[in-house]
Amino acid sequence: MINKSVYRNEPLAHYAPGSAERISIQKKITELKSTEMIIPMIINGKEVFTDTQLRIAPPHEHAHTLGYFCEGKSIHVSEAISAALHAKHNWASKSLKERAAIFLKAADLISTTYRSEINAATMLGQSKNVYQAEIDSACELIDFFRLNVKFAHEIEAIQPHSPEGVHNQMVYRPLEGFVFALTPFNFTAIAGNLPSAPALMGNTVVWKPAYTQIYSARIIMKVLMEAGLPNGVINLIYTDGPTTGDIIFQHRYFAGLHFTGSTAVFKHISKTIYQNIDLYQNFPRIVGETGGKDFVLAHADCDIQALSVALVRGAFEYQGQKCSAASRAYIPKSIWPEVEQRIVAMLQEIKTGSVEDFSNFVNAVIDEKAFDKITSYIDAAKADSDATILAGGSYNKSIGYFIDPTIIVTKNPSYKTMKEEIFGPVLTIYIYEDKEWNQVLQLVDTTTSYALTGSIFAKSAAVIEEVKKALYYSAGNFYINDKPTGAVVDQQPFGGARLSGTNDKAGSILNLLRWVSPQVIKENFTPPHDYRYDFMK
Repeated sequence: MINKSVYRNEPLAHYAPGSAERISIQKKITELKSTEMIIPMIINGKEVFTDTQLRIAPPHEHAHTLGYFCEGKSIHVSEAISAALHAKHNWASKSLKERAAIFLKAADLISTTYRSEINAATMLGQSKNVYQAEIDSACELIDFFRLNVKFAHEIEAIQPHSPEGVHNQMVYRPLEGFVFALTPFNFTAIAGNLPSAPALMGNTVVWKPAYTQIYSARIIMKVLMEAGLPNGVINLIYTDGPTTGDIIFQHRYFAGLHFTGSTAVFKHISKTIYQNIDLYQNFPRIVGETGGKDFVLAHADCDIQALSVALVRGAFEYQGQKCSAASRAYIPKSIWPEVEQRIVAMLQEIKTGSVEDFSNFVNAVIDEKAFDKITSYIDAAKADSDATILAGGSYNKSIGYFIDPTIIVTKNPSYKTMKEEIFGPVLTIYIYEDKEWNQVLQLVDTTTSYALTGSIFAKSAAVIEEVKKALYYSAGNFYINDKPTGAVVDQQPFGGARLSGTNDKAGSILNLLRWVSPQVIKENFTPPHDYRYDFMK
């Protein structure tokens, strides 16, 4: 019997003025900023320092140096693979209860001892405000560690029928080989889940985080080691993509990829794996969550204030750098004047700036490359007759990579910012004639090849059912009268299809099933002693 009190979602701290958690994290931010650290790789449980040390700076204050990470070379990739394969037998031979205890302890450590540190590191290294960091690097990561244990126990409980005289058993073996976890910058929790979910199921892992997330990745690894993770089970390396891929994807014992990142990178990796298929001991598992062009569809009969708040929160929380961020919206002409008035008024109140000022709703985008890409879309819209900048449109990278929340209104439903993933604080709105409802349903479904998240705002149950049917394959996570962001582990398992990934639903039992290779064992208590069957008599 699973103890439900252990496997619950982590309560959210709110960081109100004067609260203990607010005082604690402000102190931790000051402490981290006062120290320049050298961050080593962790291979086989050992710190690995190199001569190539790359600088880490807050995206919102790029003149400040947080520290340096030790970039590795091809030899470190090979060493990480060797460590993972060497640790595999002992780790896989442990019971689920033994493995689970480590991740449950890690969850408790983050919930208590390391909560301020991992949140502060996420705030500084990835420019997340305190509330977004709390949701991500504390609560969601804790949820992944705790609730994946619950899912793993549920998997072990799935056993075949055993008739009289026979005992049938399903053994959930780890994959044969090592798993490669390639993790993104935007969620510390995802960076922690991608290596840990396969590890919980008995796999050993080579973990390569995004360079822009290393500052908080180091804390995840520190917590796991303190919780008792054996050496070599998860090996943390900081190596560039081509160097890493050239070795991992040509290794005979490459068994699986756990990926979150861009669609283009995932396509390239998938092609490489399939081209190398004859090299491998088994068919590798490929699990990936990629991009999105997430929509908000409004019906004329909707709660206008709820819609307006969802547009602002859904598009601009964490600077639109969530895979699920609202990026395109379809608003009926009859309610547009009121929606316009409300969202513009909200954006006039929103402040953009450093995470250290808790009154800022919007902070910096992750780096200069992202800044330049996002602002190129804004500049193009300013010069295009098909687009109008309704709000925002300003940006500055002299201190940090700041882009004001920007709303583009377009007359062209196929305008490029309605189709292409921008991954920044840019929302494009198409205003449709109310009578064009059926055509708009088709537009939502066919304008992009992504299918990650989306939402409908409507009061009518009949309209909602119509939309659910019309947009059946348009979103892996579909929201009714809510923003298309904010999935919670075990409540809204996350993932999409089409160009948005393999839809293996992180935060559910479905994802963990991808990291096992089941074996059925039949024991016959009364084996036959005569080859002849009755029909032969």
